[in-house]
Amino acid sequence: MRILRVVLIVGVVLGVLFTGVDRWAVSYAENRLAERIQSRQGLAGSAEVDIRGFPFLTQALSHDLERVDLRLRGVEFTAEGRRTRLSELYASFHEVKLNGDYTGGRARRAEGTGLITYADLTAASQSGATLSYGGAPGKVKVTAAIDVLGRTLTHSVVSTVTLEDAADGKGGKIVRVRADSVPGDGVPGVEKLIRRKTDFDRSLDTGLPTGLRLSALTADEAGVHLTLDGTDVVLAGS
Repeated sequence: MRILRVVLIVGVVLGVLFTGVDRWAVSYAENRLAERIQSRQGLAGSAEVDIRGFPFLTQALSHDLERVDLRLRGVEFTAEGRRTRLSELYASFHEVKLNGDYTGGRARRAEGTGLITYADLTAASQSGATLSYGGAPGKVKVTAAIDVLGRTLTHSVVSTVTLEDAADGKGGKIVRVRADSVPGDGVPGVEKLIRRKTDFDRSLDTGLPTGLRLSALTADEAGVHLTLDGTDVVLAGS
């Protein structure tokens, strides 16, 4: 009985020690991977990594992770010569195969979400237009000033934001903002002047981890929400 008690105590102590070491190791790995991702993405904001599954050490030894959750804040990148910012991007990477030096890997599949605020959409328009919620899902309000016969007029339109295939045929996507209708519709020149300020396209694919693609979007009071997915998705260092 005494021997059994000793064995149980030793087992508990070893279990606690293993769990402590395992949690320290996963915390260290999460911080290092976050640093690599932040450096690779050139983030002005922050990166947080959460490695799921227990124990971590056995996963690390086999170079196979069940799931890695990534949250990026302040993702800034330039596409088509224009600066665009995502307020937040969250993604889950499944069945991650780590590379030899543990600096990154590839996920068999991934999915996630992103958010572009109206303030960031306003900055991305680069036409002086101001964007806000349009009062219904998928709608945005665009306010712009135009010059007509020497006078500056301010017009607001309700626009639809959609996800479209990029014209280059490479499978990329663009976010498209188009006014449903404009004041002075049918008057020669006026509609064109207004749409020049209110309508625009933006490519976002170049700012995402390789293999992660936009699949859907919608708009609400907070901004434009992106849905993301992909296969064979690259993490930092790969």
